[in-house]
Amino acid sequence: MQNRFMRSFFLLLALAVLPLGPGLGQGSDADYCAKLAEVALRYLGRLQDGANKPDGDTVVAIDRCQKGDTASGIAILEPKLLKAGFSLPQR
Repeated sequence: MQNRFMRSFFLLLALAVLPLGPGLGQGSDADYCAKLAEVALRYLGRLQDGANKPDGDTVVAIDRCQKGDTASGIAILEPKLLKAGFSLPQR
């Protein structure tokens, strides 16, 4: 039951990132934060129950992006992605 809840939670978290963008009124920073979050959700984290689960810092960064604190979210996600060897998406 707990595994089902966790899968649902992370799926909803991943889907919640999609609406970021023009609706927030911050344009490019919100779009860029959403792109970073998408890459982080897809590729970073630990494999558990057949799915990649993001770490706490990634979850916090995505939450900040969603709440409009894009500068803080970007500041967390960019170094994590670079350290993992990823190229950053264009702004």
